[in-house]
Amino acid sequence: MISEHLVTLKKIGILGGTFDPPHLGHLKLAMHFAKLLHLDTLLLIPSGEPWQKSSGITPAEIRLELTEAACADLARALLYLKIPTQIGVDRIEIDRAGPSYAIDTAKALRDRFGPQVNLTWLMGADSFINLPSWRSWDQLLGLVNFAVVSRPNHELSTQISPEIKALLEKHQCIDANAIEKSLFGRIYLDNSLSVDLSSTELRNQLKSASREEIAFKQIPAHALEIITNLGLYK
Repeated sequence: MISEHLVTLKKIGILGGTFDPPHLGHLKLAMHFAKLLHLDTLLLIPSGEPWQKSSGITPAEIRLELTEAACADLARALLYLKIPTQIGVDRIEIDRAGPSYAIDTAKALRDRFGPQVNLTWLMGADSFINLPSWRSWDQLLGLVNFAVVSRPNHELSTQISPEIKALLEKHQCIDANAIEKSLFGRIYLDNSLSVDLSSTELRNQLKSASREEIAFKQIPAHALEIITNLGLYK
């Protein structure tokens, strides 16, 4: 019989987003937390109907295809770095009718994987700052942990709201090991990596004369091939 304290929790990371397009910032964040949190699995979840975005986004099935292509590069990078995290793309939000709310996805994933799995939602500081605008945001930590990476121009100490300050006082952990051992309910702020790229800014940059150079530097190779073939973001 194996002692309960020797049983290793299965750790699943969740990286949601519009992925319009997926870029190297997404991959940097994914690789960083895959290694730091010793994730067994990392799921990238393209939004179906992103309620906080404009109506001019790329169709969901194309964004799904781009995300799957980017994940091929991500999986290759993890293999090279000898990080054993398994990568998957989940179409849960694309298949669910209506606006894509994180709370609905978190509930569905908790139901799918069960109560004894560590679920950690990965995000940038910009998303974390805007958390109070999310639907039922105050219920999320009853289902998942948060792992937050810093973003330039999104300084938590100056932009933090009273709601987020109270959330941190109750749930923040300083040590990454603490979030590994928690099924849900902890927040880890990571300042060792800064991701300075957004899909919105990238789409605007791709309309410039330097499109090809920017795309080559910022978009994973397999996703860029699809973008080129379909003539996207011009």
